Amino acid sequence: MKYEKLVQVYEEIEKTSKRLEITKHIADLFQKTPAEDLGMIIALLQGRLFPASDERKIGVASQTVIKAVTIATGIAKNIVVDEWRKKGDLGLVAEELIKRKTQETLFASAGLTVKKVFENLRKLVEMGGEGSVDRKQKLIAELLGMANPLEAKYIVKTTLEELRLGVGEGSIRDAIVWAFFADEADLEYDSKKHKASYNEKYKEYVKAVDNANALLNDLGRVAVLAKTKGISGLEKTEFQLGIPIKVMLGPKEDTIAAAMDRVGRPSAVEPKFDGFRLQIHKKGDEIKLFTRRLENVTAAFPEIEKYAKECINAKECLLDCEA
Repeated sequence: MKYEKLVQVYEEIEKTSKRLEITKHIADLFQKTPAEDLGMIIALLQGRLFPASDERKIGVASQTVIKAVTIATGIAKNIVVDEWRKKGDLGLVAEELIKRKTQETLFASAGLTVKKVFENLRKLVEMGGEGSVDRKQKLIAELLGMANPLEAKYIVKTTLEELRLGVGEGSIRDAIVWAFFADEADLEYDSKKHKASYNEKYKEYVKAVDNANALLNDLGRVAVLAKTKGISGLEKTEFQLGIPIKVMLGPKEDTIAAAMDRVGRPSAVEPKFDGFRLQIHKKGDEIKLFTRRLENVTAAFPEIEKYAKECINAKECLLDCEA
């Protein structure tokens, strides 16, 4: 898929604050997106390159991007910096300077693809060691040299992790349902009134998407399942050891009576240990520890890792516990 198609949706999202309208734009994009590009599209919509369970960041400095802009446009660094001071946004600077670049670049192309942008940006994360800054500048400059002004704007914003469109997991989840289960749910969107109507099955599809994402922690994979295998694919989703699952959190009540009213009577009651929620994933000799917020804290608790290896007899398991 052409990167320009995604950029057009970025622009539409920036024009509105209406959640349902945003969902409609994203759902329309999902319907047009080939399955092989869907995961990349969903990551880029959220301004990231990896699913929520992956803590890697792009980690590119503004100065690296400034140098990439000078390489791509032939415009002197001091001019780029002056424009940045005026606009306060390197994405807008890139958009403006690509319009008036003074030299033909070596990267002229028929058009950027989502895959090309995604792969170049992922390479930035993997680069390190001597000469890595120069290599990063060239990778970014390559994309900017192939980009039209609007594409350049969003390439820079994504590279600097400053793409703030307000597209959260809820919007992506709803867009998956709208894109792939609209007929089954009798879904209709009134663009003039900004209202959606649907039948009683709609909530079932939302729940199926939510459940699959709770296990996979990757809306890109969930969307591909929905597009290629439908509701049965979502319902057959299983968790994978080493990838944190979204744990169910207990609601709080002010009194015991209120708690009983919520859960019903009779109820099972147990002491609350003074600690924090921890997932222990064991796969052979490999142990991974995750918090309720899905953070990998294995390195922070070597003693728990040690005890887990010594005391857990199962070859493979996931323990939901307090530490």
